Amino acid sequence: MEDGAAGFLHERAASGVAERMADVNRTFPRALIHGSGFGAFAAAIGGRPEAEATVQTESAAPLAALAAARAPGAETRIAPEEEPEGEAGEYDLVVSGMTLHRANDPVGVLVRLRRLLKPDGLLLAALPGGRTLHELRAALAEAEAEVEGGISPRVAPMAEIRDLGALLQRAGYAMPVADVDRVEAAYRSPVHLMRDLRAMAEANVLARRRRRFSRPSTLDRAAELYATSFGRDDGRVTATFEIIHLAGWAPAEGQPKPLRPGSAAARLADALGAEEGRLPREGGE
Repeated sequence: MEDGAAGFLHERAASGVAERMADVNRTFPRALIHGSGFGAFAAAIGGRPEAEATVQTESAAPLAALAAARAPGAETRIAPEEEPEGEAGEYDLVVSGMTLHRANDPVGVLVRLRRLLKPDGLLLAALPGGRTLHELRAALAEAEAEVEGGISPRVAPMAEIRDLGALLQRAGYAMPVADVDRVEAAYRSPVHLMRDLRAMAEANVLARRRRRFSRPSTLDRAAELYATSFGRDDGRVTATFEIIHLAGWAPAEGQPKPLRPGSAAARLADALGAEEGRLPREGGE
């Protein structure tokens, strides 16, 4: 992936959501997209034949205007990221579009989104994962420690995939699933990467972030360290992005439920026609 189109991450995430929705043998007449990704998510799923209504929300008027221009067929509203708006049981599908990583209370947001779903409605969420921008995080921390004698939070922490499935369960979703899409992008320099992040509206939003301009010497040293550790043969630098996809269902009667461990009435070996044996102990005994 080459730099130059700041919206590529949202487009990729939206494409992944559309693919996962297509794998579900269900129709979704009414859909809410909480966090529009500049309209990318509505553009990706808005053409479904059964669509009666697609609503996309953004937290600020300028972002809402961009979303409306990208997906004019969707209704665009302004709503706080941590306070999804709507009537209980209003939607068949809710999409969380690259916003959960900014939430102070992600479980609370997921609970509120679940309440907007009809029984047996589907949540699909996409958000950056823990390995996202690990190169930038490392270079900035090392440079700041070396030049200024300490470090400040510059890249927001992001959850690991093993933790996010548990978040869905805590928020009351049935049959939670989590998977990851890893993307490596090539940038002309770390400065071009940081410009793209700002254009994506993904600048540092931490409450305890540094409130003054960074020293030029710190940024110069970070760029040097980045190029040394993560440079490519063509002179560019690598930036890693993880997009974690989550899926979960609003509870409903008649849904499949996992059995209690150890409650199986048949052996897997019998079903496969294989012989069952014990694994050898350590030391060959």
